[in-house]
Amino acid sequence: MVKLAKKVMPLSLIIALRFFGLFIVLSVLSQYALGLKYSNATLAGIAVGGYALTQAFLQTPFGLLSDKIGRKKTILIGLLIFISGSIVCAISDNIYILLLGRFLQGAGAIGSVITAMIADLASEEERAHAMAIMGMVIAMTFAVAMIAGPLMAGYLGVPSLFWLTATLAAIALLILFSSVPEPPKIVHTYEEEEVKIKHVFRDKDLVRMYITFLFHSSTMTIAFFIIPVLLKTKFHMPPTEFWKVYLPAVLFGVAAMGPAAVFGEKYAKGKEVFLLSVGFIMASFLLMGFTSSFTLFAVGATFFFIGFNMFEPLLQSFVARFAKVHQKGTALGVANTFAYIGIFLGGAIGGYTYQHFKEGGVALLVVAISFFWIWWIMGMRNPGLRQTAYIELNDHTKEKLHDIKKIDGIADQYINETEGIIVIKYDATKLNEEFIKNFFR
Repeated sequence: MVKLAKKVMPLSLIIALRFFGLFIVLSVLSQYALGLKYSNATLAGIAVGGYALTQAFLQTPFGLLSDKIGRKKTILIGLLIFISGSIVCAISDNIYILLLGRFLQGAGAIGSVITAMIADLASEEERAHAMAIMGMVIAMTFAVAMIAGPLMAGYLGVPSLFWLTATLAAIALLILFSSVPEPPKIVHTYEEEEVKIKHVFRDKDLVRMYITFLFHSSTMTIAFFIIPVLLKTKFHMPPTEFWKVYLPAVLFGVAAMGPAAVFGEKYAKGKEVFLLSVGFIMASFLLMGFTSSFTLFAVGATFFFIGFNMFEPLLQSFVARFAKVHQKGTALGVANTFAYIGIFLGGAIGGYTYQHFKEGGVALLVVAISFFWIWWIMGMRNPGLRQTAYIELNDHTKEKLHDIKKIDGIADQYINETEGIIVIKYDATKLNEEFIKNFFR
């Protein structure tokens, strides 16, 4: 575990620093954006999720680019663009300049690239732990950002948050070239013509994960639009006191991640974890949308953080399980594209709904999404049924690698030259490890 942490921690820190810059403004941005020149609730909602529009367009191209020119070079490009966008946000004096900066921040679309690189560095059995490490680092970053954001914005102003974001992204660049190891050299047996975006839509379970990413992120943006607005307008709370709601909510949310990871990965109950998470999200918006009690509103916010965070250690891991090795960067890019589309739509639709139907309309919107989401998840297979066998690489086993993909139940096969092994992913309901090892003898 210590060895694994050393491999993935630098990358986790890079993505955490980037996310910190995005998280730290979430708790106050909707109120700030509403106060800018030319603004309204719909434009303020777009400002909250606006960075996701360019993320949605560029996430998959960045994933493809990383598969071709390498992960590190792609991460460098993304961080430089992100720094530029943060500076534009910091100097903006009206809603349209702020939107421009948010769109530019999103153009540094490196989330799927970093996740793919972590998946490269970790074995199949280590991947859940690696994703959990990344998730925990992001969760801790999220917790700090939720508390620091309102306090810093209250005393120094929201532009200071964007200047801090640019600085942290520059630190991430230093980590990238000083501490991130090179990923192992992977050789797969597919022809180049097979490596196409359309192929990552052939697996129905991957498609179900893409839509889950969409709903997960859209409800997040709706929550982060509505919570600060209602705290100020309905409960008359200044931003410097928002932490009283965010702190317990974040702590309970972080605490929920561990059990979710254990039941989702170790006990292969990913579908059940997802359904429970959606239930928490649905309950949270009903409380926030229809209560006049501050205590119940705070409970609703806490329910949201629990439901939202229970997804976190499983989403990326499940996509990596379902995707073939040569499609990993592309599949994660597509998944994150759906996530960022959800963020943008959540901000835009959430802002529009609040502008015309207030918080009750927002709550009913999320309930409607949740019912469809539950139905969608019910059709997903359990990713825990995909197991992995490792075969020692030699001339004999290498010759037989091409033939094994003809066997029903083989999901993927590839060579890890760095570690000198052949990796076989298979459906445990059709095959077992002993059969695969006997095949290579």
